[in-house]
Amino acid sequence: MSAELTARGRSGVEVDSDGSVEVRLTPAEMRSQLRRDVAQGLSRTPKSIPPAWFYDEHGSNLFDEITRLDEYYQSRTERALLSRHATDIVSGTGVCSLVELGSGTCEKTRIVLDELAVRGRLECIVPIDISAEMLARSVAELSREYPMATVRGVVTDFDGALAELPAAPARLVALLGGTIGNFHPADRARFFADLSGQLLEGDWFLLGCDLVKDHRRLVAAYDDARGVTAAFNRNVLSVVNRELGADFDLGAFAHVARWDDEQAWIEMRLRSLTSQTVTVRDLDLEVTFAEGEEMQTEISAKFTVDRIRHELMAGGFTAEAVWTDSHDDYALVLAKPCLGSDQRPG
Repeated sequence: MSAELTARGRSGVEVDSDGSVEVRLTPAEMRSQLRRDVAQGLSRTPKSIPPAWFYDEHGSNLFDEITRLDEYYQSRTERALLSRHATDIVSGTGVCSLVELGSGTCEKTRIVLDELAVRGRLECIVPIDISAEMLARSVAELSREYPMATVRGVVTDFDGALAELPAAPARLVALLGGTIGNFHPADRARFFADLSGQLLEGDWFLLGCDLVKDHRRLVAAYDDARGVTAAFNRNVLSVVNRELGADFDLGAFAHVARWDDEQAWIEMRLRSLTSQTVTVRDLDLEVTFAEGEEMQTEISAKFTVDRIRHELMAGGFTAEAVWTDSHDDYALVLAKPCLGSDQRPG
C-alpha cells in the first residue's frame, strides 16, 4: 500500500491563492484509462485491477486511517527519518525546489520544505497527483504556508509526469510512502531510467522504500486486526461499480494479504467466496469467478539496501546516502543522476 497517485480528478479546478494547477490528464482521459485497465485486467488469468483505482474519496479516507494503525509502521517511520535527516538532505544537495510525485496532501514533504524555508532557499514547489481536487487544496495550502515560493500543481499520472518533468531550479524529486514497491520490476527499471534521463546537473532524487523483514510483521501491516485494510481493498470494487456500472457484491469477496518470498513482495488479493458472474455494463463485459478464485489488486515489493542501490545504479543513479531506522524497517535514499552517457551503466 502507498499513498500513490490517486484515481480521482474533476474539471473546474479552483485555487484561491497565488498557486496554479496545470491539468495534463483530464477526467475523460482518466475514465478511458479506467475502462482500459479494468477491461484488460479482468480478461487476464489471474485477474487483476491496478491499485491506482483504490483511491476515490472513501478509499483515500480509508488509507489515511490505515497510516495511523499500530500495524502500519511505514508512514510514522518515514516521517521520523525525514525529521531526523531533513538538514542532511537540504545541506547536502543545494536544492531550492521540491517536485513530489504522487503528492497527495504533501504532509511529509513539508518537513523538507520547512528546512528549505528556514535556510531561505525555497523557490518552487511542484506537487504532482492525479487527483485535481486534492491537488487544488494542496496548492492553495502550500501557497499560504510558503509565500516565498512559487507553487505549481500538475494533474497527471507517473507516465505524464516523466514524459515532461516540470521545470524548476535545482530540483529535489521526491517519491515517498513506499510507492516504488507498487511497481513490477520491469516497470521500476523503466521508471528509474526515465526519471534519471529527465534530471539535470544540480537535481536530486529522494526515495522512500520499505525493507524486507519478518514476513509476519509485513502481513500484519496489510491485514490489520480492525479490518480497515480489508475495507480499503474491497473499495476498488465500489469504484468499478460506480464508474463503470458493474455489479460486484463486495460481501462476496474476502481480503487476502500474502507474502511471496521468491518475489520479496506482499500481494493483496480479493478471493471470490462463491462461484459468481459479474457484469460490467459500460464495458459490455461478463466476468466469471470460480469459488476460491483470487484477483490481484496490489503488489508491494520490499527491498534490501543493496538491492535498491543496485536498481538505482542500473537506472542511472548513484545513491549518495541511505538512512534507515534503528530496526531497519524502512529506508530513505538520496540519489543523484549519473550525468553523461559515459557515466551511465550500460
